[in-house]
Amino acid sequence: MGKLTNAMWRMLGAQASRNQSQSISLIEQSHEHAEWAEGLTDAEFADAAADLEVETTEGRARFLALIREAGGRTVSMTPFDVQLQGALRMLDGDVVEMATGEGKTLAGAIAAIGYALEGKHVHVVSVNDYLAGRDADWMKPLYELFGVTVGALSEHSTREERQAAYACDVTYASVNEIGFDVLRDQLALQENELVSPAPEVVIVDEADSVLVDEALVPLILAGSTEADTPNSAIHEVVSHLKSKHYDVDTDEKNVSLTEEGARFVEETLGGIDLYDAEHVGTTLVHVNVALYAYYLLERDVHYIVRDGGVHLINAARGRVARLQRWPDGVQAAVEYKEGLKPTASGEVIDTITVQALMGRYPRVAGMTGTAIAAGEQLRQFYGLGVSQIPSNMPNVREDEPDRVFDNKANKMEAVVDYVRDAHETGQPVLIGTHDVAQSEELAYFLDRAGVPSVVLNAKNDPEEAAIIAEAGRKGAVTVSTQMAGRGTDIRLGGSKGDDDEREEVVELGGLCVVGTGRYETERLDNQLRGRAGRQGDPGRSVFFSSLEDPLVTKNQTHLRDIRPIDSDGSTGPRGVEIVQQSQRIAEGAMLQLHANTWDYNKQVNEQRNSIVRRRMTILTTEQALSDLKELEAERYEELAETVDDTVLQDVARQIVLYHLDRAWADHLAYVADVQASIHLRALGQQSPLEEFHKLIFAEFTKLVDEAMTASRETFTTATITADGIDFADADMHRSTMTWTYLVHENHFASAGAQAIQGIVGIFR
Repeated sequence: MGKLTNAMWRMLGAQASRNQSQSISLIEQSHEHAEWAEGLTDAEFADAAADLEVETTEGRARFLALIREAGGRTVSMTPFDVQLQGALRMLDGDVVEMATGEGKTLAGAIAAIGYALEGKHVHVVSVNDYLAGRDADWMKPLYELFGVTVGALSEHSTREERQAAYACDVTYASVNEIGFDVLRDQLALQENELVSPAPEVVIVDEADSVLVDEALVPLILAGSTEADTPNSAIHEVVSHLKSKHYDVDTDEKNVSLTEEGARFVEETLGGIDLYDAEHVGTTLVHVNVALYAYYLLERDVHYIVRDGGVHLINAARGRVARLQRWPDGVQAAVEYKEGLKPTASGEVIDTITVQALMGRYPRVAGMTGTAIAAGEQLRQFYGLGVSQIPSNMPNVREDEPDRVFDNKANKMEAVVDYVRDAHETGQPVLIGTHDVAQSEELAYFLDRAGVPSVVLNAKNDPEEAAIIAEAGRKGAVTVSTQMAGRGTDIRLGGSKGDDDEREEVVELGGLCVVGTGRYETERLDNQLRGRAGRQGDPGRSVFFSSLEDPLVTKNQTHLRDIRPIDSDGSTGPRGVEIVQQSQRIAEGAMLQLHANTWDYNKQVNEQRNSIVRRRMTILTTEQALSDLKELEAERYEELAETVDDTVLQDVARQIVLYHLDRAWADHLAYVADVQASIHLRALGQQSPLEEFHKLIFAEFTKLVDEAMTASRETFTTATITADGIDFADADMHRSTMTWTYLVHENHFASAGAQAIQGIVGIFR
């Protein structure tokens, strides 16, 4: 399916090609204005830019001439025509595909300046704080020459620093921080506490990673509640189960007790019946959560333990997923499994998916090295077009045929032999692995073979920039988990290498990239492969797989025995075909999952937007007091005799906001409960999706009225004086502590077993 999607997008490229032709024509016209741009002093630059009508053909051509001149003056980078081409396509709202090393950072800055000159506020979204801060600092002189202000924020930014960054024409930030600021504004009780501005334009770096791979990960704003302490007896019995006591499905996403296992648990817990009314909704659920934590979630694969805490690993990026956690029950179970104190649980105050967050922007554009392969998702879920930008220099990288083996052991031996042979020549080698455990295992076998290596994985990701920068040095062997979003170019000869060192590596064939298994999507393979051959450099790449790789075992349920064609276990063309077929199946399943989950989330997002609009009206107008005055006229007249009207405005606002927020949090809890069991409706021949929408719609229609009824009661019964309202007396208790995190979950990954067994589906 993935291959067909790619082909379809190329077949449907006529419109994109026409637009590309227009871009090339503009670039050619811009040369006519080069002399004018060169004649401007730095002091004259901003005024000249401000006078442009960037939306017109003439204005845009002159803008490109200014950009070409400014790049050389400020950041010592005169943009290539292909960078200008990419920027123009982003200015028209496309996601552009530009190969690794082709200068996406500069192209994105050019597009952002163009939008800013049109009078629009621009957010440039990166995958992490480091890249956001680095790119903002790097491009700042370019922005300043155009009179465009630029700011950046990180998770450590204060409210004042965030407000200052958002006040700039262009704001760099990670997608998480943008989302968390949107959520935190839902706590604002005064208009001056608002941080996040009205969205206008967003330019997304690593667009396929943000808009597709992580689109459905919910960002969570939580408030403190009484934490449920994991039942130690349950964890004790689950930790001592034998393989005969539980079954794991072929996808390794669901685990359940066997009959023998259920009897063992029941007897150990004192002769209970797990399936009677007393235990089926409590004890059995806790047993299943513990099963998931103990027998499906692997240390150094799905998480690492560091600094006394459990840290999830982002599989798409191979690094620690900061502020990310599983749903509270699973998180606490893993912490208990590792002998750690469970972290505080909390009530969800508000939540938004990355996909819904991006949907707030009237204009979305982006850039990535692998946009074409994500074209169907970008079109279907965002209405975005894709433009493929040619490389500045021809790609001369040699991509060797895949090598597929009958088992993991033979694959590992072949990888080590291949890397050792390359290393003996001095050619630098970059090896891509799928998880922490695999990277450390490979490094161990390389060391035994006399090949020293540097390992980059979630355990040392703070050093990633320095490690990656040296991966092109002669003799370097770098073992890394997922390379997407690493944000550092690999220069032949190393980061500080001179021309002689670079030429020496060029003579050796450039960087050699080795994949130790295909990913579930070809895009991730290509992101790894694209690290070699940047800007016309020589290089080579090859992927090693086995028929025991998870990609194959999860997606080929009836795989027939394939005999090796050689004594080393290689399976030849038939094995390659099976791996490619497995990847197509995985890509199709991911697209279907995305579509299904989006269908479920769509109505919740619409409901959230409705609440946000109402909350903003209450926060910024006199609507709250006006409504309460109309509904409780007698009480209003009584209060107006002793309480100043400004004070009354604030009291009314606080009351209505509290009950609206309380009602929304309760609604989200209801939605979560429905999500957890909705697939059981399929057993009764009902459509789970239709039933889900019916249930949450019916509940939402009552929300505003119920919030207003509660507000009226508080307004009439609370102690309200000239000093305001007594919140404690009114029983209006807001959380004393709030925090943000991401939930690594998907309630709709499996239609049957997860719901029946009470297991929350979790993205792996």
